[in-house]
Amino acid sequence: MTDIVDVIKKTMLMGIGLALTAKDEMEDMARDIEKRLDMNEEEGKKFIKDVRKRYDESQRKLEDRVEKSVREFLKKADIVTSDELKALKKEIRELKQTLNKEAQTGSE
Repeated sequence: MTDIVDVIKKTMLMGIGLALTAKDEMEDMARDIEKRLDMNEEEGKKFIKDVRKRYDESQRKLEDRVEKSVREFLKKADIVTSDELKALKKEIRELKQTLNKEAQTGSE
């Protein structure tokens, strides 16, 4: 089970690395286009700002889809998430407290 989680983590980290590389390349390409189209400074800044905004929006959408896919995979693979584990631990603590209170009341 741990192997699956490690593979998922490595895959996600690889995706993040590729996304960062893609962003750098996208910015370089935008600067190159700016120069080739002989844009003035204001037009160039606006163009690069627009490209970055579109890239960031696409990146956010991609991250949302990846996160959703990973959650669905974990659910299908019946792997407990850390939030689910925390909730179970909390429930166990509460049950223990309830049992301890009942045991104290019953012994009195």
